[in-house]
Amino acid sequence: MIVIDQQFLDEITEEAKGSPRLRKNRNLHHGDEAPCHRLLNAMEPGSYIMPHRHLSEFKDESLVIVRGALGVISFDEAGNVVDAVRLEAGGNGVAVNIPHGSFHTVVSFASGSVFFESKGGPYTPIAAAEKAPWAPEEGSPDAPLFHQRLLECF
Repeated sequence: MIVIDQQFLDEITEEAKGSPRLRKNRNLHHGDEAPCHRLLNAMEPGSYIMPHRHLSEFKDESLVIVRGALGVISFDEAGNVVDAVRLEAGGNGVAVNIPHGSFHTVVSFASGSVFFESKGGPYTPIAAAEKAPWAPEEGSPDAPLFHQRLLECF
């Protein structure tokens, strides 16, 4: 049994803070081939996740805030914001379910933010058709400005 306590959350948060991407995940499933992927993601403010989608009909994605505050943004095919939802531990919005095929991203509002994620396996790297063609790649010179525009959705 894995106990997820404050020490566990603090450890993954420290790993995220020390990561160049400002995030770190801790898998709770036993490997990439698992039929159900369950993981905790620690995400610090400033971390940029390129908007993407999961095309497999088995890749609906559920996110539940455990600690801190996040924004979840969904987009249409052209990159227009369809929805922007704030998730806050102990707040009104605490979880979302993102249907497969829907472009989305997540932004962090608070240091120490951690969310639980679940989606169908097995793991497959994001394919070119799953990346938003209207969004900059992670690490590109345009990413910080695009990330700032994402934050302004709230």
